[in-house]
Amino acid sequence: MESILADAFEAFNKYSGWIVWNLFLAFIPLILSFLLFLRRGKKRSTKQITSRSPIWWLVFIVYFTFLPNAPYLLTDIIHLIEAIRGGYSIWITTLIFIPLHSLAILLGWEAYVISLINQSHYLKQQGARKFIFASEIITHALCAIGIFLGRFRRFNSWDLVTKPDILLTATISDLTAKKPLLVIFITFIILTILYWLTKQITLGILLRIKQVLYSLDTNNESQ
Repeated sequence: MESILADAFEAFNKYSGWIVWNLFLAFIPLILSFLLFLRRGKKRSTKQITSRSPIWWLVFIVYFTFLPNAPYLLTDIIHLIEAIRGGYSIWITTLIFIPLHSLAILLGWEAYVISLINQSHYLKQQGARKFIFASEIITHALCAIGIFLGRFRRFNSWDLVTKPDILLTATISDLTAKKPLLVIFITFIILTILYWLTKQITLGILLRIKQVLYSLDTNNESQ
């Protein structure tokens, strides 16, 4: 038993130690999306949206800078593949690696989906419904670039501040080269399709929860 536990801890440190940190980065834009976009108020025109305070725009920049970290967890499937090939017992693989990595990837992706749902809700609330689809497409494209820079170039979100010149040079180089551009385009397509599918499921679940809560409130009032 002790040897199994020792192998489990070794396996986690070697192949799964990234989970807590990557999930932390993925949940930063999720939390910021609630602070930025779920604010009650009267509808405003698209011109009035730009009148937000400098602090709001600063938080928005931080939100968008960290947003690629959420879908980035999709690429962490490579850690699961490496772990499975690590030669550990079937018990460690099936009881630790697969459920733990799958849950982390799912949570990171759902953080991305909910962040964009909140973003779209904000545009709808501001009377800019017609820009929702375009904003989602632009977000997917920018996140596809961010994922490529993070996975292959090993940049971090804060490099936008600490290494802006190197980051800009690398980005321009990748966007003008065929292979990186192809990978980014494929990533963009995957993000777009997966987001649309997951968005429908998430909205359906949220609607169902609202219906249940409304039903409970109605029953309590009638008693």
